[in-house]
This record gives sequence, C-alpha cells and structure tokens, in this order.
Amino acid sequence: MDNALREQLANGAFRPGELLPTQRHLAAEYGVSRDTVHQVLRQLAADGWIESRQGSGIRVAKVPSVAPARPGTERRDHALLLPLIDTAFEKPTVSIDVFALTSATLARHLRHQTERVRARDISPERLHVRALLPWEDEPLAYPRAKDPDDSRVRQGWQTMIREHIKDMQECSKALREAGVDARLEIRRVPLTPHFKLYVLNNSDMLYGTYDVVERTVAVSDGSDIEALDVAGLGSNLSYHRREEDEQSHDSTFFTSMQHWFDSAWNLLGQDRTTG
Repeated sequence: MDNALREQLANGAFRPGELLPTQRHLAAEYGVSRDTVHQVLRQLAADGWIESRQGSGIRVAKVPSVAPARPGTERRDHALLLPLIDTAFEKPTVSIDVFALTSATLARHLRHQTERVRARDISPERLHVRALLPWEDEPLAYPRAKDPDDSRVRQGWQTMIREHIKDMQECSKALREAGVDARLEIRRVPLTPHFKLYVLNNSDMLYGTYDVVERTVAVSDGSDIEALDVAGLGSNLSYHRREEDEQSHDSTFFTSMQHWFDSAWNLLGQDRTTG
C-alpha cells in the first residue's frame, strides 16, 4: 500500500490541502488491515507528505512540483499526470489509453474528473478509456512474496485492482448519467508490466519504468513478509508529445509506444470488462 499511495500522491491524484479517504476506506481499497493503513499514514506524515489535525482528518501537505516539457522541444522532462489529464478533459472528446501494474492512479483521476463534470466545471461530450492491466490467472513477477508458497501479497494486489476496476465502472456510469457518452474498456494481458504508460487524446504521453525492489510488505492479517515489489513513484514519468515532425524523437517514441499498446490490446487482451 505504501508505494501505491505514494504513487498517487506523486502523480497529483490528491491535490494539496485535499482530505484523504478515511482509514477504513483506504484499508478496503488497498486490501490491507487498519493497522497497516495506520503505519503507512504515520510514515507519510513523518516524510511530510500528509498532515493530521484533530477533528479535521488527514490532508495532503505537498506533492512534487514538476512540469511537462514544452511542446516542440527534444527534452523529456519529468511530469505530473494531474495537469495533463485536467487539460485533456477540457476537450469535447477525451481518449485515454493506460497500461499499468494497478489502476489506482487512473481510478483516482477519473473520480476527480467525474466530480468536475458534476460541478459543471467541465463539459466533455465523449470519453473513451482503454485500460490494459495484468491478468490474474497466474502469479506475476511482482508484487509477490519471496516465499513462492505464500500468496498473501498477490491476494492483496488482486483485492486492490478489483476495487479500482469497480470504482472506474462507477465513474463511467456516473458520467453517462451526467450526459457524457462515456465508454470504459478493460482488458487483462498475460504480462507483468515493467513500465507504465498514459496516452491522452492521442497527443500527450507519459511513460515511466517500474524499479523492482526487495522490501517488507504488511498484509491484511497484520503480518510483515519479505516481498518483491516496485518503486513506481509518479515523479519518474517522462513526457512525450506527438509533434508535426514525424521524425522527431518524441514523435518516433510516441508512435512506437502507441503501436505497442494497440498490438497488446488487440492480440493479448483478455477478459474484457466494460462500463
């Protein structure tokens, strides 16, 4: 849970000053115990990411301050997903392609955009989300317990990803009720993602690798076990843009990764889920 929540904070899924969900909600969302949630929040507070005040809940204290690269440059700067997805939803037609180990960050951002639509801050007409997520039929290379006979880390991941899929389906339904032609498609692939990919409106792309680490993971029964996990903080995302010059570095990378996504979606995608 620690890495997953840090990734959402780093990706701007929670804005500074915003209240975090309750500990009970976080425990259900991440498939861990209340004690685990308490430990993670205590560490995040010690690191200065969140702050708790009696009677006012737990608020986000800070997020990384990084900006996307300027269009038309060869630079590939680190970027936050939040400003890019906010801008994407201000268009009449919104498209999002995502490949990730979990759908936690995507689910949180869809919730934010649903709230913006309900508040009439934005008024997109159409939304199409394609989420490519790992399968559950076989164990992944990570996250998993180092003991091959211990399935508790995998079970926690399964619980978390199913909760986020349900959350995204509810957002899609709410958007349709608000008048948006919203379509959510989810396909599972027999892969362990070694990178995460976001493509917004076929024009902006964020890409970042997952670094594999050994660490102690708290599972739902309160036990601490040694596991292989990832350090997937959103500040590691690099920005790429489809440019007019099809031979530029960013355009070439953009086209290559979009072709990869489409081929995996069409040829490897299984267990279709829509909402």
